[in-house]
Amino acid sequence: MVTKRRKLSNPLALAVMVLLTERSMHPYEIAQTLRRRGKDTSLKINYGSLYTVVQNLEKHGFVEVAEVQRQGKRPERTLYGITDAGREEATEWLSDLIAVPAQEFPIFETALSLVGVIHPDEVVRLLGERLKTLEFQAASTRGGLTKLCESLPRIFLVESEYRLHMVEAEAEWVRGLLRELKDGTLDGVEQWRSFHETGEIPPEFQELEDRHFEK
Repeated sequence: MVTKRRKLSNPLALAVMVLLTERSMHPYEIAQTLRRRGKDTSLKINYGSLYTVVQNLEKHGFVEVAEVQRQGKRPERTLYGITDAGREEATEWLSDLIAVPAQEFPIFETALSLVGVIHPDEVVRLLGERLKTLEFQAASTRGGLTKLCESLPRIFLVESEYRLHMVEAEAEWVRGLLRELKDGTLDGVEQWRSFHETGEIPPEFQELEDRHFEK
């Protein structure tokens, strides 16, 4: 399955369309509803960007003005509703996101790809700090899930379950890497240490790079 290029790429636009399939809303109400439902843990939500998102959705015909409310001297409130094109776009977009894994370039992966510039002993310390934070996040999320499960069907909590699983998986991987760094069993760690002690790229690493570019 190949995803198509979309007119809008901000995930907040998708969330707005999905929410408007329930009923017409004012942008402020959209933001409040997303926050009340805990979607701000999965989406970056701020009022300024939300208004821009709604305007872009209207520009592309995915939402439309459903009603303009006037109450006394209060400013007008424009309520937006989903269009047929918006329903189709939301469904297709969400289906693509669920079915097709995307290369998202997480920043931690970027850091790991460049970690050689830091001494391995310092990396051990830094990873130890990260592990503590991950363990705290996992415990906090687990506690929140337990409490929410008392009052909500599980269908409303699957994204929190996924987030907990990913945090726990990362924590387990970091623990393993830390063990290998500390006991010196990580393949290449001695050359890594030598680079920082001598300031010279180890011959083994240089040979690997030369061999790679020869292909």
